[in-house]
Amino acid sequence: MRLLPLCMLVTLAFPVAAQERSKFALTVYSSAQPGQLDSEQLANYGPALPGYALVRDQRRLQIAKGRSQILFDEVAARMDPSTVSFESLTDPDGTRVLEQNYQFDLVSGDKLLQRYLGQTVTVEQVRGDAAQATTGELLSAHGGLTLRLASGEIATFTSWNAIRFPSLPGGLIVEPTLQWLVEASRGGMHEVRVSYQARGMTWWADYNAVLDESGGCALALSAWVTLVNQSGASFPETRLKLVAGEVNRAPPPAQPMLYDRGVKRMEMAAAADGFQESGLFEYHLYTLGRRTDLPDNSTKQIELLPAADRVECTQQLVFTAAPEPMFFGQPNLDQGLAATSEGTVGAWLEFENSKDNGLGVALPAGRLRVNQLDLADGSLEFIGEDVIGHTPRNETLRIKLGNAFDIVGERRQTAFKVDAKARWAEESFLIEVRNRKEEAVEVVVRDYLYRWSDWRITSGSHEHVARDAQTIDFPVQIPADGSVEVAYTVRYTW
Repeated sequence: MRLLPLCMLVTLAFPVAAQERSKFALTVYSSAQPGQLDSEQLANYGPALPGYALVRDQRRLQIAKGRSQILFDEVAARMDPSTVSFESLTDPDGTRVLEQNYQFDLVSGDKLLQRYLGQTVTVEQVRGDAAQATTGELLSAHGGLTLRLASGEIATFTSWNAIRFPSLPGGLIVEPTLQWLVEASRGGMHEVRVSYQARGMTWWADYNAVLDESGGCALALSAWVTLVNQSGASFPETRLKLVAGEVNRAPPPAQPMLYDRGVKRMEMAAAADGFQESGLFEYHLYTLGRRTDLPDNSTKQIELLPAADRVECTQQLVFTAAPEPMFFGQPNLDQGLAATSEGTVGAWLEFENSKDNGLGVALPAGRLRVNQLDLADGSLEFIGEDVIGHTPRNETLRIKLGNAFDIVGERRQTAFKVDAKARWAEESFLIEVRNRKEEAVEVVVRDYLYRWSDWRITSGSHEHVARDAQTIDFPVQIPADGSVEVAYTVRYTW
């Protein structure tokens, strides 16, 4: 059966309380990991978006004194009805909800046909340049339409252009609607606030940086928020808040209680109508200083932080050729494990998230893209990207941009001995790193001690630094078009 757009002449069968336009406020929570969502496929996520919103909808409603039914439409289709709360701001003590219903049986062509079985409908077909209308009792909508005409004849239709129904059947609605049985001691116009949680909303941060090496290492850094609304409702002129942090939700989800009172304000150099950062329990809250429109099925980007013009940074080249530790309950004594391997030299940037360095605010997790100016033609060229986690102020961010082209090397096992009875193993390596640049470079030769947790460096050609329990670093200077060899021996005991 082919259903084309329906021409329906319908009237709502229930009274709608007089109400004025809503004033919205949204707090959006996100569990989206940086780079997790495909921006080209956002329209396909829907309720699977890793996030949700707390919606606060404030309106003026006409409420009768005593008990009355109130319908509240234009709510998000992906709302969680178990989180709904209703409050009269005009008379909070004298107004209470006795019953609440969430009506989501939305009208559709198939539902209308099923509801009108045994009743009169009109089927329209286009014949040449004219439309032909046939009216009769709908006997079946399976495999086409079957009508009993006024003459008693039976007519079947396998295709049609429109179906006209005399009215909208009871129980079907055109959009999700909340219905309350309210008891009010005061009749008249009430200012009410309705709150609920809705799926289909999320946000994440994107950072853009321009690297300047003309006077050392500095970044021009800007931050943006990408906000996705697929909740099934539009929110014009809404007050917007974003929460950064891991907020636990237990099934069924409980409505978070958000209060502005007692919130600890933190410094953030932002315009009055930009985002202002504050503390919220163990999380961070970003409040937009102006109202914004969030249409349904839309993606919006808003500046999160004012651009920081010069964030001092440091560059680091790190050579690695060893596998990371992966032992399970006993030492790994496979002599051939990574006995000989080529390495890579990663190019890294580090900078402090401090006030003295032009930042000093809590940075939500996101993707950080770095560009650099090509002095030949003045264009910006992309040089790498990485993701950052939620980063408090006064912490260090470390970004990997890629692998160096002109620095190469190998790692080679030169000795391996084991004494199982004495419970020790000893291994020696020679690591050669070559610099094919026209200038000298500093490289950190990083090696992982992957055979066992108890180790000791017994000899080495260069001083080493223990980076952590299983990692050692050898900082070396390599001359232009030169090379350096690092040799060391490690003994494992168990």
